[in-house]
Amino acid sequence: MPHFRTKALREVGGWDPYNVTEDADLGMRLARFGFGAAVIGSTTYEEAPARVGPWTRQRTRWFKGWTQTWLVHMRRPLRLARELGFKGFLTFQLVVGGTVLSALVHPLFIAMFSYAIATNSLFPVRTDLASAALAALCGGALIAGYLTSAALGLIGLKRRGLLRHGWVLLLTPVHWLLLSVAAWRALGQLVRDPYRWEKTAHGLARTSRLAAQKNLTRTIMLRDSGATRLPPPRAAFSD
Repeated sequence: MPHFRTKALREVGGWDPYNVTEDADLGMRLARFGFGAAVIGSTTYEEAPARVGPWTRQRTRWFKGWTQTWLVHMRRPLRLARELGFKGFLTFQLVVGGTVLSALVHPLFIAMFSYAIATNSLFPVRTDLASAALAALCGGALIAGYLTSAALGLIGLKRRGLLRHGWVLLLTPVHWLLLSVAAWRALGQLVRDPYRWEKTAHGLARTSRLAAQKNLTRTIMLRDSGATRLPPPRAAFSD
């Protein structure tokens, strides 16, 4: 959950009501005005959606908002480069634009690599070197991406004492394909319905600490009131 100084927020123009990932856009404007940001070493209690439908809608909104942010700030690229500096400008291209682009082209890399395997293009003895180089590039990018994501996931699980769940990282290729679905869905929405905000409910998962806290509150209320039944809990909040 981001926290801002009100004075700085007003100086950069406040929230953009038309951007569906307003924090990404605001972060860029803060950087362009010379403000900095820091990360608090704490824990977030906002669990990720546990079902494919809500998860896809959330990622769709993120991809759409990142694309909006990239398009808005790249209207004057030279000015953006001057205000951010070379490193900031490059970071913006890689983190914001690159995240969206990589998700969009991921199925293409898989298709090209699969075609190369099916036609033996990986072996330069039976095909031209250009095709072999292209196939190796696609395959190398896929494998490097999967391994990097899995390594980061393992580090996070280790820090949280959850390495027993590390097997789920074997599904990294499936996760990336789902990200591609969300990215292409976001691109379609950007054309048809750019300001649509698909809400994400949180506090629903059984492992959610927010849900556990609500259940504890309900138990105390039952004990103190002597009631036998309370209404079922609703989502703690949505974004």
